[in-house]
Amino acid sequence: MPAESDFVDLLRALAGHPAARGLLDDAAVLEIGGRTLVLTHDMLVEGVHYLPDDPPGDVAWKLVAVNLSDLGAKGARPLGALLGYTLAGDTAWDAAFVEGLYTALAAFEIPLLGGDTVSAGAAGPRVLALTAIGEAHGPAPSRSGAAAGDHLWVTGTIGDAGAGLRALRGELPPDPALVESYRTPRTRVEIGPDLAPLVTAMMDVSDGLLIDSARLARASGVAIEIELEAIPLSAALVRTLGDSRDSRLGAATAGDDYELLFTASPGRGIELLDIADRSGIPVNRIGVVGRGAGLHLTEGGRPVPLPPRLGWEHR
Repeated sequence: MPAESDFVDLLRALAGHPAARGLLDDAAVLEIGGRTLVLTHDMLVEGVHYLPDDPPGDVAWKLVAVNLSDLGAKGARPLGALLGYTLAGDTAWDAAFVEGLYTALAAFEIPLLGGDTVSAGAAGPRVLALTAIGEAHGPAPSRSGAAAGDHLWVTGTIGDAGAGLRALRGELPPDPALVESYRTPRTRVEIGPDLAPLVTAMMDVSDGLLIDSARLARASGVAIEIELEAIPLSAALVRTLGDSRDSRLGAATAGDDYELLFTASPGRGIELLDIADRSGIPVNRIGVVGRGAGLHLTEGGRPVPLPPRLGWEHR
């Protein structure tokens, strides 16, 4: 089976419309009637993106959050959503999912506009999908605008969701904060529109900080250098895993963070910190953009070898 990137390469021949952005971005950006619409579609597969015994309401929240994260990365505010749902013969699970979906949509003030259901019986895993529609009233940053001399920033903290998954699998001591980060991830859709006019490139961190930084570097045709010690870790993660090179590399290669990763010119730092102050969502400078290509790591100013695995990839 080809890797995800190989399959997307095959699809590029079909995605010639400018809105598709060459399938190199988080979402489609459609200019129509003087409006900038942003459309994104994400799927969750049982046993791959969530654990079979995760609460259905949490699964619904995650489904909404991962889509809104893509809208936030384009500086868009949500307008509505379409649901794709697999019926698996468990009406109690279905009801709990709908209750959780109501909670998530209400929290972000998004209407459900429609969708589709299919029946799979009990034969296979549930496959859940959501299409989120938003509108950008300013720039809709791509992944391809980073330039040499820019600084690399990220919102929030990194690695909590990955540690939460490990805790649920029994690999780490249970920590409610880490488990919550995995099951009900934060979404930064509220800060995206404020950041969008100031950044040169922006995307969300879904598959891991390192692999997504490498994707941003590739899309922009630049090199990115990340300072390992600058990657923000939560108190819960440090309490569980400590603060070492290994724990930071583990955090930086874990997925499901859904923070915003962006580049901006050095002169934007004060404005970015002011947005963080007003929103209560921290932003941290974690690296620099340079000429060349690829991803590079440093610690204390010295090069650090990249780990063999940068993050999550479907195969």
